[in-house]
Amino acid sequence: MDKNSDKLYIILAGIFIASLVSCNLIFQKFFQIDIWLPFIGNYTFEQSVGLLPYPVTFLVTDIISEIYGRKKANQVVTAGLIASLFMLIIIIISDLLTATSWSPIDNQTFSKVFGLSGAAVFASMMAYLIAQYIDVRAFHFWKELTNGKHLWLRNNASTIFSQFIDTFSVLFLLCFLDVLSWDRFPVLLANGFLFKVFFAAFDTPIIYAATYFIRKNLGLKFGEEVKG
Repeated sequence: MDKNSDKLYIILAGIFIASLVSCNLIFQKFFQIDIWLPFIGNYTFEQSVGLLPYPVTFLVTDIISEIYGRKKANQVVTAGLIASLFMLIIIIISDLLTATSWSPIDNQTFSKVFGLSGAAVFASMMAYLIAQYIDVRAFHFWKELTNGKHLWLRNNASTIFSQFIDTFSVLFLLCFLDVLSWDRFPVLLANGFLFKVFFAAFDTPIIYAATYFIRKNLGLKFGEEVKG
């Protein structure tokens, strides 16, 4: 890879890791908004705020897969896992240290906000690994099947499928480990998956524009990947 492609790869990897780490830092807060849906009417949407940055990770891996290939995409996924585990270690150590009497944040508040439960992190990491590797594999399956054509198909097909696996896996594990009650499972599964389907459709023009300008900048033909 030349210097320009190296720099771009690092930027994309940085966005991926920042999105992933932020998901695990903020996921304990749940929000609700009232929306109107066709054939349903008024509907109260409930979900973790960790859902907001997470779809960005799939957009980034799809861009990396398209431009740099499967190997580089899998490397970013692995780097994201290592970064998340490192973040967890830092939080655990910070949580164990006793706050001073004048600290703006006391021990109880810090533990409540950042004291990620082992069960929740385990569920998140397992779902992350399963979904991200499936996303990369599915993306390249559709790319090979269509001979590099129909970017919209592999972007949506890989993301929607892998995001459903991710949503189902993390919620199932959280309920199984008693972090969430089972009565919340169907609602959160439906809300999370529908949000991710919407995002997958929404990011289609984004990935087209991003890959177009990246290829133009790097001198790549349509469907061509960076070598090295």
